[in-house]
Amino acid sequence: MAKDHIVTGLDVGTNTIKSLTARKKPDGWEILSYAQMPSFGLRRGAVVNVEETAKNIQLLMSGVEKDCGRKINSVYVNIGGSHLYAAPSDGLISVSRADHIISQEDIDRVLQATKAINIPLNEDILDVFPREFIIDDQKGIKQPLGLVGVRLETKVILLCYFQSYFTNLTQAVLNSKLQIDDVVPSPLAAANSVLTPQQKEIGVALIDIGAATTSLAVFEEGDLIHFAVFPLGSANITNDIAIGLKIEVAIAEDIKKQHGTCMIAANDNKKSEPRKKIEVFDASHSLSFTKKNLVDIIEPRVSEILDLMQKELKKINRQEMLPGGIVLTGGGAKLPKIKELAKQQLRLTCQIGVPKSIAGLEPDPVLATVAGLVLGADEFYGGGGGKMGFSFSFMKGWGSKFRRMFRVFIP
Repeated sequence: MAKDHIVTGLDVGTNTIKSLTARKKPDGWEILSYAQMPSFGLRRGAVVNVEETAKNIQLLMSGVEKDCGRKINSVYVNIGGSHLYAAPSDGLISVSRADHIISQEDIDRVLQATKAINIPLNEDILDVFPREFIIDDQKGIKQPLGLVGVRLETKVILLCYFQSYFTNLTQAVLNSKLQIDDVVPSPLAAANSVLTPQQKEIGVALIDIGAATTSLAVFEEGDLIHFAVFPLGSANITNDIAIGLKIEVAIAEDIKKQHGTCMIAANDNKKSEPRKKIEVFDASHSLSFTKKNLVDIIEPRVSEILDLMQKELKKINRQEMLPGGIVLTGGGAKLPKIKELAKQQLRLTCQIGVPKSIAGLEPDPVLATVAGLVLGADEFYGGGGGKMGFSFSFMKGWGSKFRRMFRVFIP
C-alpha cells in the first residue's frame, strides 16, 4: 500500500451506519475518524429506501470530513441481508498452451466457467471463491499457476445476491456523492478483522449477529467453504422482551442492554439473585421483573439462532468438527453469557471476536465489519493481505471492475 494511503469503510446496517477512516502507515493503521448515526431506510439488512439511506450517509460523511479535515471521495461498503446466499459450483476447461503449462488466462477461464449455472433472472453473482483446483484428476491443489496438465477443474462457492437490493445499496452510496471502491458481504468483512490466518487454516465458523440478520461464514484450509444469512438478529430479542414485558421497544432495548443475559450460571452462589426484583422507571410508568423473567425470554430466541447455525454446520458435516471453534461477533455478541450458551449448544469452543490490527480502535464486536472493510483494502494497495488474510476481491480484477462500473454512474 502506498505510504499514508487513506481508506474509509462504510458499514450500512439496519440500526446504525458506521464510518471508519484510517491512514495506513509503515508501522500500522492510524485512525483519523470514527462516527456512527442511526440508520433509516433498511429492512432486514437490505436497503429499501434509497433516498433516506443516501441522506443519512451524506449527513454522516459530512461530519467525518470535518473530523478528518479532508474530502472523502470513496468508500469500501458492506452488503448485508438474507438475500445473500452461497451456491456450490464447478468448472472444467482444457489447458490452452501447447506445452500444457497452466497460465493465468486458464485460471480465469475455469473460474468464469463456474458461473454457468441456472440462477433466477433477478439474481446475480457477486464473487467467486475457489475451494480447490484439480489438474488431470489430481485434487487438492490451491495454486495451479505454472503447473502442467491437460485438464483444469475447479470447485468453488459462488456468492449470489438479489439485484434490486444490490442496486439500492450502491445507488444510495452514489447518491451521497461517494465513489465505491468495492462491495463486500458483511460477515466476510467482519472475518477480515476478527479471525486469524491460523483459525481459517484449521477450521473456524464466524457467527455475526446483527440487528436484523445473523450470518455464518465457515473457513477451512484458508478458504471460505460455507456461507449463509438468516433474517433473525438481536432486534428480534428486543421485540420479544417488548412483547413479554408489555413495554415499548425502546425501553425493551435499554433493558436488554442493562439487564439482559442468555443464561443463569448453575453455580451461582446467590440463589435468590435470579428472582430478585429489578425495578425500571420511566416518565409514564414503573416496571418490575426478575432476571429469570428475562432469561426465559432471551434464551429461547438465542437458542433458535444457534440452532439455525448448527443445522448449517451439519449440512457441511462440520458440526462439532471445527478445531478453531466458533467466533461470535456483531452487536448480538455483547449479550452476557452468549458465549457460554453457544459453547453448550454447539459443543465447540467459543470466543467473542473483536477487531484486531487497528491501534486505538475499541475492542468492540460491533465494530468488526467496519474495521474489516478498512483492513481488507490492504490487498488493493500491495499490502499483501492475500487469501490467508482474506482481503477483498478473491478473484483478482473483480474489485477494479466494480470500481469502474460505479464511477460511471456517479451523479
